[in-house]
Amino acid sequence: MPKRAQGVGAQRFGASRLAPLGPKALMAKFLPLHQASAGFIPLLRAYSGIRHRDSRQQPSGAATLGRIGPLEVRLARNSADVRQAQKLRYKVFYDEMSAIPDAATKLARRDVDGFDAICDHLLVLDHDATTNVLGRQQPKVVGTYRLLRQCVALRHGGFYSAAEFDIGSLMRRHSTLNFLELGRSCVLKPYRNKRTVELLWHGIWAYVLRHDIDALIGCASLEGTDPDALALQLSFLHHHARAPEEWRASALPQRYVEMNRMPKEAIDAKAALHELPPLVKGYLRLGGYVGDGAVVDSQFGTTDVLIILPRTAISPRYIEHFGASANRHAAA
Repeated sequence: MPKRAQGVGAQRFGASRLAPLGPKALMAKFLPLHQASAGFIPLLRAYSGIRHRDSRQQPSGAATLGRIGPLEVRLARNSADVRQAQKLRYKVFYDEMSAIPDAATKLARRDVDGFDAICDHLLVLDHDATTNVLGRQQPKVVGTYRLLRQCVALRHGGFYSAAEFDIGSLMRRHSTLNFLELGRSCVLKPYRNKRTVELLWHGIWAYVLRHDIDALIGCASLEGTDPDALALQLSFLHHHARAPEEWRASALPQRYVEMNRMPKEAIDAKAALHELPPLVKGYLRLGGYVGDGAVVDSQFGTTDVLIILPRTAISPRYIEHFGASANRHAAA
């Protein structure tokens, strides 16, 4: 589900030379605005790929979650793994897509923000393709998802998506449930196929079972920042995938973009589904909903919607497909 970085400053990298920055000021450029005042150690942790101890307390964290041929899905084990995920995100979001890096992001050529230090990072690795990591040949990271558990988010300032959507009201309505936020999903272009995506979802399902997750949330992106140009997609989601009241969360008032831009009877559903990003269609097939209102992210050149996927709404055929105990692609 959910998506990419929320950068600071949305500054274009021009031809002028950078003004000298102290280490704390430089590190702060990697963080979302609400974390920019953090101390030097947390800032350094986010950039280095070192995670907070809360995100390292994983049972069997080094274990493979699934495998198809040379492709393996597992959680990041160390800071080098996290940095490889950040490099992949930069390649996809900045090099390939339309995200605008600020100076620090372009210098590092990694997509980094403060949430990296408190999240688990799900990786798909190709053991038939290697990359040099600190002088050693390691399997290439070709896909990633970022996972943030509610218990960790509450200790560290909240969820990423709370900067765009009113997540708090949703949590209060379901105060006994355990939420997981998905984000920063991307796959290297040659690997955008059924096997890679299936392994990512197999890993997520195994993680959901491991942590007894009740609902998944996260931002998903439509390419472009002109809501009128996205009227068909937004209106289709509004009329056909809007969350029921009990599961609905709205975009923040100051960022709210109306999704209901076409009457229901004017929507060509087949054309709308053709235009929707594969990730969004995947969430809908699983049984997911979208929230009320969208948000324009000018830095990343996207219009974001909130995905809500209660575990009870997941289509039984997908649970059967991956296995009630996530054993379909279990490593031998």
